[in-house]
Amino acid sequence: MTIGSRSSAASSRPPWVRWFVPSITDLLFVALLGMLALTTLSVRLLGDAGIGWHIRTGQLILATHAVPHVDPFSTMSGQPWFAWEWLYDAAVGSLERAAGLNGVVLFTALIIAVCFSWSFRLLLRRGTNVFVALVLVLLAASASMIHFLARPHVVSWLFTVAWFWILESFEQNTGSDPFSPDSFAQGARRRHLWLLPLLMLVWVNVHGGFLVGLVLPAIYWFGALWQWFRLKGNRFDDVLQKIRLAHQLRALTLSGVLTVAATFVNPYGFKLHFHIYRYLSNRFLMDHIDEFQSPNFHYVAQKCFAGLLLLALIAVVTKRRKIGINHILVLLFAAYSGLYASRNIPISSLLLILVIGPWLSDAMDILVERWSGLRARGQASTQFVQRMEAMEFSLQGHLWPLAAILLSCWIAAHGGRLGATLLMEAEFDAKRFPVAAVNYLDKKHVPEPLVSTDDWGGYLIYRMYPRVRMVVDDRHDFYGEEFLKSYLKMVRVEPGWGQFLQQHQAHCALVPKNSALANILLETPGWRSIYTDDVAVAFVRSPKSQP
Repeated sequence: MTIGSRSSAASSRPPWVRWFVPSITDLLFVALLGMLALTTLSVRLLGDAGIGWHIRTGQLILATHAVPHVDPFSTMSGQPWFAWEWLYDAAVGSLERAAGLNGVVLFTALIIAVCFSWSFRLLLRRGTNVFVALVLVLLAASASMIHFLARPHVVSWLFTVAWFWILESFEQNTGSDPFSPDSFAQGARRRHLWLLPLLMLVWVNVHGGFLVGLVLPAIYWFGALWQWFRLKGNRFDDVLQKIRLAHQLRALTLSGVLTVAATFVNPYGFKLHFHIYRYLSNRFLMDHIDEFQSPNFHYVAQKCFAGLLLLALIAVVTKRRKIGINHILVLLFAAYSGLYASRNIPISSLLLILVIGPWLSDAMDILVERWSGLRARGQASTQFVQRMEAMEFSLQGHLWPLAAILLSCWIAAHGGRLGATLLMEAEFDAKRFPVAAVNYLDKKHVPEPLVSTDDWGGYLIYRMYPRVRMVVDDRHDFYGEEFLKSYLKMVRVEPGWGQFLQQHQAHCALVPKNSALANILLETPGWRSIYTDDVAVAFVRSPKSQP
């Protein structure tokens, strides 16, 4: 459908329809926000204990008006620590103080809903069939479900979509006709490129995923350079195209340099970059941290990602027009990063659908053209889709998402209640985390330090800081390789497992019930069980055996 037909269809509708009837994008946003914030899925968002130390770090920042440079939580207190996600921490810390965990969950749900509904809208803008766009977004959301967690990585998803939109808009509008009716809007989209350095000032202080914000501009810069070298310049059109590409290269280079420079605007300066490099290049850590492992395709979310990879292959094979080097490199980057580590699946899925959406729509058109029996039916469905797209772009009020946000914020700010009805009750899952055990330990005032598993450490910091110091939590980049080797020896009850407890002078242990460590502590002189339930067992060291 052309722009003219869209505008004529929009003008034929009463103004109240365009402002008050929700679009598919609106409905998708409201559905995601409601499911993640107002149903049992809110507990799923708190499935990673790490949000606990993020909250307490943020509240420490708000109380001291300073970003910490040393660890405040563990027995290694005073050791250098990079709180590289400090801006996110400050946000969730203030939200938890104002609205409890409901505020943190609502913030996460809002980011996820914006991310996927915006991706749907971008797919439509790029010429994707409305039904193809909806299927792709639902597949990407399903593939990302394993990482629907209240952690700063969800902010990187949103920034990735923004980066793709800005770079695609710049590439498509560079060198466009300055006298076209849409030249003002095209010029504005070209100027969006200069948002990258400004947005990077936020991204670098929110999550380490800002590295994606360096890779994507580099891909588009290389694509422009590749096209410039391939043009021979013998024809007038080639000369004009080389001039346009030269302008594009200059803009991308300057924007890229400013974006890289923006990454140094953080509390740790260039030291943050060295820290991230040492962390990501440590083979032991990458091989033993679950989220850095390659995806296991026996599970539903990973199968959805595999489906997206298959659709990407189909889209490439069936595409009629020439595929730009930019899109090839983005697809390769998305596929490799998603297959390399499961933590990359959401970003990979989003990049995949944003690239292949228009191609799959073209593939459907080819199918209709080749099968004469489907032609008449296909023409009818095409007309229906065009009407749906015209309506989608004409409904610009977006009042429903705004109402949903305001209502959700009201509910969160009032203890999760709307009147007398409890609608939002975000809390850590008592079947997964030692909720009851911590309640008991708080009453008994057990001696510190407390040792537990790294995946419970963040929750224990949330519940027990600052009274109790932890021996370990999931800040693996802080503890380092040698510490974690000793910790794993204890958890796996390998020879010399007790040295970890002695070295860190642990006076209390809280471990999963029926774990190897729980079983051996039950038989170890000097340790006695003081609490047990279906989730955890708590031990204290008897006074005579204390180091």
